[in-house]
This record gives sequence, C-alpha cells and structure tokens, in this order.
Amino acid sequence: MITLKAVIVEDSRLARNELKELFKAHKEIELIGEAENVDDGFELINKTNPDLLFLDINMPEKDGFELLEMLDEVPITIFTTAFDEYAIKSFEYNAFDYLLKPISQKRFSSSIAKVIENENSGTSLGKKQEGLSLDKQIFIKDGENCWLVKIKDISLFEIVGNYTRVFFDSNKPLIYKSLAQIEDKLPQDVFFRANRQQIININHVKKVVSWFNGKLKIEMNSGEEIEISRRQSYIFKDQLSF
Repeated sequence: MITLKAVIVEDSRLARNELKELFKAHKEIELIGEAENVDDGFELINKTNPDLLFLDINMPEKDGFELLEMLDEVPITIFTTAFDEYAIKSFEYNAFDYLLKPISQKRFSSSIAKVIENENSGTSLGKKQEGLSLDKQIFIKDGENCWLVKIKDISLFEIVGNYTRVFFDSNKPLIYKSLAQIEDKLPQDVFFRANRQQIININHVKKVVSWFNGKLKIEMNSGEEIEISRRQSYIFKDQLSF
C-alpha cells in the first residue's frame, strides 16, 4: 500500500482536528506534523520532506501563497479554504486540488483518490532526492501572478540583473534567485549551462546549428535563440554525442 507523508498548515485548531478525523478513513496517509502559521509550517516542511501538504490559504500575518513562495520545492498541495473566491483563485495557481470548508468525507476521499492516481501514473512520492527531479514543482511569484510549475516544463533560465527570468509556456516571470543557486538543484542530465547568462532544458531544444568560432546556436521550441559559448559548445557536443 502506498503511504503518503502529509502535513497540515492551518491556523485554526478546530480545522486541523477536523482534517485529522478525515484522515482516519485513509490508512494510506500518515500525518507527520502540523503547524498553525506559515513560519512554523516552513520549518516543518523542510524538516520532514512531506509528500502532501494541506494548506490553508487565508491565515494571519502570512498567507498560504507566501509559504509556497518561501519553499524551494513544493509538495503536492491541496488548498483548504472557507472562502470560495480563494478556492477558485487557487486553480489559477495550478493547485493539485482544493477543499472548501466545511470539508465532507466524500469530497476529502475524492481528493485523496486523485493523489493516489497521480502517484500510480508515475510521480515519485516519499523518495528523498538530491536536488529537484523533473516532476517536482516549484512556486513562482511575480507581482500579483503566481504559478506552481513542474521543473520539466521550464525551458530556459536567464539572468536579468539581480533576478532570474523563468521561461515556461508563454510565461516569463522574474524570481529573486541567482542562476548559480538554481543550477545547483536542477537535474544535470536535462538542464545545461549554455553560457554565463542562460541555462537551457535540452528537452525543449528544437534545432542546433554550427555558429561562429566553434560555437553552437540553439533554437528552442518556444522560439528563443540561444548562443552557446565556445567552451560550453565542446561540452554540449560531447554530452549529446554530436
């Protein structure tokens, strides 16, 4: 039987207790911790590395979205909320699911079934890995816009001053992290440092052509053109057996 490690971040003790009652019908979920605010939740998640996060959106001082922004790696997230407008908004952020309070056993069981189906489809849960696997998701916030994005869906990282621009689908938000910080956590067999400014996802490469002075030029599926430095071009050719 699949066992999912779960944590609850919820400011209401009553709501936490209600969730724990719902857990009792699901032996495949192991509750490994709970927190009543964002800062404690952040420490708990980093300490326990849960597979599943039940997250209240509307909490005092810092809300659930701010917690996701603090995390380098985001577990499968199910939002819990008493406010329907928040629930609908959470879908804009690509939440795995949301539960509208008061939560019924039927609705809770349906959400857990979706998680199990997701696991059976190939997502690895409960396996501690160094860095980020392709199916892991990160939370990105740029102004009022937020996204939960799987690593495999990101085609390009690019330095913009003190920020890094992240390319996925038609979106290009900025995050306040250096390219070096990001590179250390990426799967090295998929993401390649093209030059001092850019890291590319080789699974999103459309075309590779020879360029000047031994360099290579890359055309991404999204249309961006990337010039690989001469030194990195030799490594790129060797890595992909060009």
